[in-house]
Amino acid sequence: MSNSSERDWHFYVNDMITFAQKVLRYTEGYDQKSFLENELNYDATLRNLELIGEAATHIPPEIRAENLDIPWRQIIATRNRIIHGYLGIDNNIVWDIITVEIPELLHLLQNLKNQINNINE
Repeated sequence: MSNSSERDWHFYVNDMITFAQKVLRYTEGYDQKSFLENELNYDATLRNLELIGEAATHIPPEIRAENLDIPWRQIIATRNRIIHGYLGIDNNIVWDIITVEIPELLHLLQNLKNQINNINE
């Protein structure tokens, strides 16, 4: 893999971290009911969940294979479900993703970023 390609996928990891942080920030202080009632935060949160999945599609397969603790396929599948199933989104699943999966994903992505930084030092 060329240095240019490696640099590119590093940016996508950073993007995923940023999008995950936005999801947490946009939902902070909400319970599920109040989150669903706030259309602006709901829409912004779904958009960032989509963006996390889109960025994940740009992580090279060999990097995904080396980091199996990150659920790459599920992240991309969530993006696809949100984009293609907007009339059939299960808000209970969305809330679970926000409150359970995203904090864990953020931790794993930050670990991956630290590994990248250590390699580049």
